[in-house]
Amino acid sequence: MLKDLVVIELAGVLAGPDVGMFFSELGAKVIKVENKQTSGDVTRTWKLPTENKTSSVSAYFSSVNWNKKYLQLNLKQEVEQKKIHELVKKADVVIANFKKGDDIKLQMDYKTLKKINPKLIYGAITGFGSNSERVAFDVVLQAETGFMSMNGTKKSGALKMPVALIDVLAAHQLKQGLLLALLKREKQQKGSFVEVSLYDAAISALKNQASNWLMNNYIPETIGSLHPNIAPYGEVFTTKDNKQVVLAIGSDNQFIKLLDLIDATKIKSSKKYQTNPLRVNNRKSLTKELIPFFKQYNRKPLMDLLIKNNIPAGAIKNLKEVFEDTTAQNLINEETIDGVKTKRVKTAIFKIS
Repeated sequence: MLKDLVVIELAGVLAGPDVGMFFSELGAKVIKVENKQTSGDVTRTWKLPTENKTSSVSAYFSSVNWNKKYLQLNLKQEVEQKKIHELVKKADVVIANFKKGDDIKLQMDYKTLKKINPKLIYGAITGFGSNSERVAFDVVLQAETGFMSMNGTKKSGALKMPVALIDVLAAHQLKQGLLLALLKREKQQKGSFVEVSLYDAAISALKNQASNWLMNNYIPETIGSLHPNIAPYGEVFTTKDNKQVVLAIGSDNQFIKLLDLIDATKIKSSKKYQTNPLRVNNRKSLTKELIPFFKQYNRKPLMDLLIKNNIPAGAIKNLKEVFEDTTAQNLINEETIDGVKTKRVKTAIFKIS
């Protein structure tokens, strides 16, 4: 799709490399430039205890690097800088996530590169914006933008998400911005500077929780997987075979249909649960009353029954179970990097016809 596009990736860790991998999946030639002084992207060393300690590749690094050309350079040396400048002459996009001022020191800032190639599109990822010098990792942003305060339970306290969610969100924002910049260049024949901060991406993703505060001064409590506005939504139930399912009942009709399916006549007749606001107010007693009904079923037949009758529910799966599904398997890309067989899930998952 983008086989004639040349992308230079001057970015490390997750967000920037994920954008680079997005373009490589679409057919672009992606050149990843790594810091020679640190033996490359720092995530090459972010390994599980079970991973090969001597290998130059980790699972974390592999997750956002696929089908790229790798160059390790010392950009503090002028001769190495000139190598990048030569590449920029024929490049379409540069992706960068430098700390404030480092791009200028290394002659890799947009102003410098634009002089070399006026049609260049420069995508910059920052932590707290281009004027901030704060070091930003995903968990810091999860803390600063409210996500951790909403995740967890009163017992557990604030928890981070198990994936680098803010990095992923920022990467998606930058992908959109760069695609629009490419469209703009097609029409106006000039380059663009596209900037996305992790902070802005996180705030933008607060969605309904942001509006709960902005319109009602409601500060979300740590209620685990539960939903502050809907019940039973996010409630987890254990089945007869000791597995778990989660409900996502979004309407009164779905709730009544669920009760009819599991033959919960007493709950159906109770005035405490007739409407969603009542169910939200009485969710603890509702959950307690629903528990025995789910204990009557093994998970698979229960899920078959719920799916057949269009009741929103999900089986809570571990990653082994997830990747036993052929749909998930179709999202895997494989590649050998530095002699290591690597796997990752695709980042460009849309279908165009």
